[in-house]
Amino acid sequence: MSDTISFEMGSASERPPNRFQVNPVNGNSRKAQAPEGTTPGSGAGPGDEGPHEVYRRLTNAEGELLEDDTFDATQVLNQHQPRMQRQSIKSSFRDKDKPSRFKDLQTTTRFQVDPENEVSEESNDSQEERELLENEYDTKYGKSFRHFTREALPRLDNYRNMMSIQAAYRPTLDELHNATLTGKNTHSLTRNQDLESGIMNGILKFGWIKGVLIRCLLNIWGVMLFLRLSWVVGQAGIVEGFVLILTTTAVTTITALSMSAISTNGVIKGGGTYYMISRSLGPEFGGSIGLIFSLANAVACAMYVVGFCESMLAMMGTYGWAIVDGGVQDVRIIGCVTILLLLIIVVVGMEWEAKAQIGLLIILLVAIGDFVIGTFIGPKSDEELAKGFLGYNSTLFKNNLFADYRLEKGVQHDFFSVFAIFFPAATGILAGANISGDLKDPQKSIPKGTILAIIITTGTYLIMVLQCGATVARDATGNVTDTLNGSFAFLDCQPGECLYGLQNSFQIIELVSGFGPLIYAGCFAATLSSALASLVSAPKVFQALCKDELYPKIVWFAKGYGKNNEPVRGYVLTFIIASAFILIGELNLIAPLISNFFLAAYMLINFSTFHASLAKPVGWRPTFKYYNMWLSLLGAALCVAVMFLISWATALITFAVVLALYLIVAYRKPDVNWGSTTQAQTYKNALMSVQQLNNVEEHVKNYRPQILVLSGLPNTRPVLVDLAYMLTKNLSLLVCGHVVRGSSSQKYRTYLQERAGNWFRKHRVKGFYALVDGEDFESGTRALMQASGIGKLKPNIILMGYKTDWQTCDRKELQQYFNVMHKALDMYLSVAILRVPQGLDCSQVLGSQDGWKTVADVPRTLQPNESSGDLQAADSHARNGLGGSIDSLSRNVSQEDRNRNEVLSSEQSSLKIVKSSSTSDLSFIAGNQSKDVSGMPDPLDAKTANLLPNSLRKSKLKHDDPASLYKGPGGAELPKEVLQDLTQFTRKRSHAVIDVWWLYDDGGLTLLLPYIISTRRTWQSCKLRVYALANKKAELEFEQRSMASLLSKFRIDYSDLTLIPDITKKPQETSTQFFNELIKDFVVPEKENENGHSSRATLNEDEVLISDDDLLAVQDKTNRYLRLREYLREQSTKSDLVVMTLPMPRKNIVSAPLYMAWLESLSRDMPPFLFVRGNQTSVLTFYS
Repeated sequence: MSDTISFEMGSASERPPNRFQVNPVNGNSRKAQAPEGTTPGSGAGPGDEGPHEVYRRLTNAEGELLEDDTFDATQVLNQHQPRMQRQSIKSSFRDKDKPSRFKDLQTTTRFQVDPENEVSEESNDSQEERELLENEYDTKYGKSFRHFTREALPRLDNYRNMMSIQAAYRPTLDELHNATLTGKNTHSLTRNQDLESGIMNGILKFGWIKGVLIRCLLNIWGVMLFLRLSWVVGQAGIVEGFVLILTTTAVTTITALSMSAISTNGVIKGGGTYYMISRSLGPEFGGSIGLIFSLANAVACAMYVVGFCESMLAMMGTYGWAIVDGGVQDVRIIGCVTILLLLIIVVVGMEWEAKAQIGLLIILLVAIGDFVIGTFIGPKSDEELAKGFLGYNSTLFKNNLFADYRLEKGVQHDFFSVFAIFFPAATGILAGANISGDLKDPQKSIPKGTILAIIITTGTYLIMVLQCGATVARDATGNVTDTLNGSFAFLDCQPGECLYGLQNSFQIIELVSGFGPLIYAGCFAATLSSALASLVSAPKVFQALCKDELYPKIVWFAKGYGKNNEPVRGYVLTFIIASAFILIGELNLIAPLISNFFLAAYMLINFSTFHASLAKPVGWRPTFKYYNMWLSLLGAALCVAVMFLISWATALITFAVVLALYLIVAYRKPDVNWGSTTQAQTYKNALMSVQQLNNVEEHVKNYRPQILVLSGLPNTRPVLVDLAYMLTKNLSLLVCGHVVRGSSSQKYRTYLQERAGNWFRKHRVKGFYALVDGEDFESGTRALMQASGIGKLKPNIILMGYKTDWQTCDRKELQQYFNVMHKALDMYLSVAILRVPQGLDCSQVLGSQDGWKTVADVPRTLQPNESSGDLQAADSHARNGLGGSIDSLSRNVSQEDRNRNEVLSSEQSSLKIVKSSSTSDLSFIAGNQSKDVSGMPDPLDAKTANLLPNSLRKSKLKHDDPASLYKGPGGAELPKEVLQDLTQFTRKRSHAVIDVWWLYDDGGLTLLLPYIISTRRTWQSCKLRVYALANKKAELEFEQRSMASLLSKFRIDYSDLTLIPDITKKPQETSTQFFNELIKDFVVPEKENENGHSSRATLNEDEVLISDDDLLAVQDKTNRYLRLREYLREQSTKSDLVVMTLPMPRKNIVSAPLYMAWLESLSRDMPPFLFVRGNQTSVLTFYS
């Protein structure tokens, strides 16, 4: 809730509001308040705020009401209270921490007034106000509405920062939903300090005329207007000249419409073109365009300055003046001095730059007016007449109506070549958008100013084409004697021989004008204004690009200076680049490349609008409605076409540069999230693909092992996740399931999800993390199995870790573990169980990596009387929150194991992986110990969490180096043998052996999974040895040939095939003793009752025990598995991995401890052991 004090001045809107709110019961007389209350002029508490504080918050420095505020209390205070009284009044509110239903029982608001003002106040109060005070106002009207609810009203401030987790004034969901929590707004913002609002005291902001219209006019009206427009008319004629100009206008207009749509779809900050493209299409396109656009503006600045120098030299030549040689040296001297003066104007401040632009616009308008007036005046001398200026002439108009393309400097011109030369005259429409950060309201200014500038400049070009075509001949001799006696002999000359006329002279505009020198002034204004706009645009765009850190080593240029955050460093860089190109002098070859860079920006602006309209994200709601997605696509295609028309070579160079810069950003993967339409399209494509997949019927040839691995947080059992990913990499779905006992706060859940995602990114595992709350391990796992996935993207295999502590854990937990297998089989899920000699739980070996706190240090539930902000509070809260939780699937570590592990950890005698359950608790020790994690970033802080992937990207450590992936507590290096255990499924194996014990036909999954492992890069050289059971010893050879034939039809390579003939043979005595030792704590002896009948001893329902009847019922199976144990120890103890068909846990036949004893017999003291049981449907086929 907001800390800003608000006032309601009464319910009757037609009456003037009162400045005092008094409880009638306690405040009939203001004089009676003084002895009972506090001292005069004092407030009721340190948090009280008077009306003058409200006034300060709701107005700007000039005392004007903030335009985004709808609260009109300031007008009331200004009208009805003198300034001194406003400053002396203090409001006293009741304790807002108490529930609102008790507040009405106490005195509401009373105001303490300075004694010297009491008499004057009473005399000034109207009779109507007194009646309201005495009769109408009830207690509850003395407070604003916010004192009666925890809710926040919809206000602009709550939506300013779209990247924030919690808005400035809005309470959290926990504070609203939980009755015992009190709202603690620790980050309320003062409006005058809000950087997002753009209303900062002393900052200069431009309106749409000065900020956009004037800049676009000056940038579009360039040197082409005075030096090339007449030549275009001579080549293309009036008709095709109109077509050419309108085609150019079509490209710029469509781009302006697209830009208007983007700029009105939310607040536009500084950066102009770069900001719009990057926030729409993403950082890859935005970064590449932003960089080349900045460079293009810097070089264009040099081009405009050189154009100014050439115009200056032409004028000086008429008077015979020169500085050095009247050529290149003079251009360099004048150019460097000019750009230095422009730099000084820009660095002094945007206000001076804006004033300079207005002055240049006036000069430019005067020059254009001078030309228009000159066409009506007509030729002022025979010399002008001889040069082809006839004045308005219908015959001349007809002759100039159609095209007359000629060979010039070895180039045969046509419509497209002339179009390519003229098109740069229409660029410059982004001049206003490029300073979007300096506009008062970019959403309104950019569309209005840009479109109006295009209309005005297009009209100007068309009018001047008509006037040139109607008044000036294409060819003229310039011989004055040919004009004598009214002869038109001066028009009779062969093309290429004449020096004057539309086709031959670039000085036609000056010739036609009423006063020639004004045209020179217009040329100067056009070039300098364009140079000034480019000098401002390049650093502004570059500064925004540097702030986002998309490219390395450029963040130094992001620093701004002064109230307007001027990019002074960028100005200097642009000055250096422009000066270098001025000194080079040869810019004719670079000019087409610059035009292509601008066109690439136009193309992506159009494509951004098309892409946003195509993806249709909910956030695409531009207020500018006069755009069309297909028109934007046409605009993008036109831009590409124009690029190749101008120069196909430079177009290819442009695309190559954009692609290279795109790949750099894509490779660096900057940690930004701008809600681009690329993200929206990715979601849309994924959704459509999943829906299409739903309509595809399943086939055995397309079977994919989609695995739900019960890993808890992935970093606690990396070996289990590595095996699962080895089976699913580039093939199928991987979901890491995590069950947390009891309820958890959303912030805690978000923290766990971010931590899992961070681990996935660091280890390059493409998987998903699923977190559920459950009463216990069984119910949580049931929820995971039933709800994980969508459509055909659902897990079909559940992978668990072997429960090594099944003999010592709580019997209820053992039964739950066993029940999970039953539930998986009931759901037709395949079941896989992994056991490794060192154990799977590495939580006590691995330290907290990447700057994350351990799970124990993050409170997982909200405590009474604390806000969501208190989730970042004391360790005591963290310990309380974790007291009854399990971070993983179930707490299955025995007390002896825990004590032994704590001793090992405290003494640091060795760093071996803890032998514990795959479902043991990551935070078990943390629940009983306090850990100091000072200096660690807060995982609940969004900014900190978002920075972590960036640090991973910047890490110089090699990914394949396990020492960089795994660290001990405190960042300590782990021993080599521990690292080998952690990477046993990811490091490259040479001559590895996988033993496959395909005991029963479960559909072929027992055989398929090891085959998939053998195809992975790290296990490619491994050998598959297949073991199977023989039916009869007499038919052993036949069965072996049959099995070999089956494997060959399955196209599975194997190195050895062995059939076990005497599986029914009685096991050795040592094996039987070993088994009996395993189950001795679970066997219940039977006793005779009084009637002579035997009955099982009284049992607790939660306990899981074995009776003699249970053992007798499965005696054959037990012997079979003990016999298999003997074969395993004989054949597979040296293997790198053993895969065996999982014994079927039949319901109501096999108890949990008896079943676990079977698995223990098979897998104890063996290499990594994977039990697999398919769902009895085929996953292998030999048909094509």
